[in-house]
Amino acid sequence: MVDREIGFSLWLDFVERDYLKNEFGTLIKNGIINGATSNPAIFASAITTSPAYKEQLESLADKSPKEKYEALAIEDIKTAAQALRPLYDEGNDGYISIEVDPFLSNDTQGTIEEGKRLFAAIGEPNVMVKVPATNAGYDAMGALLAEGISVNATLIFSPTQAQRCVKAMEKGMEQTDKKVDGVISVFVSRFDRMLDDDLAQNGIDTNLTGIYNAAKVYNLIEKSQNPHIRTLFASTGVKGDDLPPYHYMRELLAPHSVNTAPLATIESWLKVKPTPPKLPMEDAVINGYFTKLSDNGFDMDAVYDTLLNEGLEAFEKAFAQMLESLK
Repeated sequence: MVDREIGFSLWLDFVERDYLKNEFGTLIKNGIINGATSNPAIFASAITTSPAYKEQLESLADKSPKEKYEALAIEDIKTAAQALRPLYDEGNDGYISIEVDPFLSNDTQGTIEEGKRLFAAIGEPNVMVKVPATNAGYDAMGALLAEGISVNATLIFSPTQAQRCVKAMEKGMEQTDKKVDGVISVFVSRFDRMLDDDLAQNGIDTNLTGIYNAAKVYNLIEKSQNPHIRTLFASTGVKGDDLPPYHYMRELLAPHSVNTAPLATIESWLKVKPTPPKLPMEDAVINGYFTKLSDNGFDMDAVYDTLLNEGLEAFEKAFAQMLESLK
């Protein structure tokens, strides 16, 4: 659950129209979540599997696939933003994020224009525009913040990406007097899914790389001492049955941070006793872990590049498939 005493926020990583109009409000009312996130894959799943969009889609028959998608997404994000607005007004997060077209990840100006357009169309101040942490994305993050639009930097895997996000966000925040916040979404579980088999073969404990990397990124972001820039731990759902569903939430509980998780993960978390924060972790401990990986032939820079490219491709694929289904 949300723990404002230590500055920990819990956001729901899920959007679907019927859910937003019903159970979503209960999670907010009960203090379980104080924000939400979406991404192209989440919208693709919702739009292609839920009957809740049928009526609106029929009214959009003459529109292009992307126009249809945006109309559906804007309505959902607006619904979520309005439900979360009381939290936002009292300074308790209350954000919902919407991601720009994944095919704009290398287009700075296109990202800025689409982010501004989506934000204006939704018309709620507690919307974060989600921007991938690419070379083109950093400048877009700063420009959007300078316009008074909060930003969720996404697909962060490496400490270098996180540092560039902090720099871009600080630059943008200096250029506006509006209320803005930035979160830097470091992806966690994908490291373990990629590396664990090879680590086990080398006699190295598994299910740790994502946590140590996230801990390293968290420390870097906290060194900025900016109250409006936080680490958001993302991709925290486990795969398989060898770990409890709340594993990454428990291990990454930290002051001045956000965890966004699927509904099933949050439900499992609510069933266990609260635990004290596990972070921050000492830099020496973190560095020792990555020295061990390096000594065993693991190239983290190559891992970072691979995971970023795979993440970009996955969002592009999900988005393209959704657009195809809307033709």
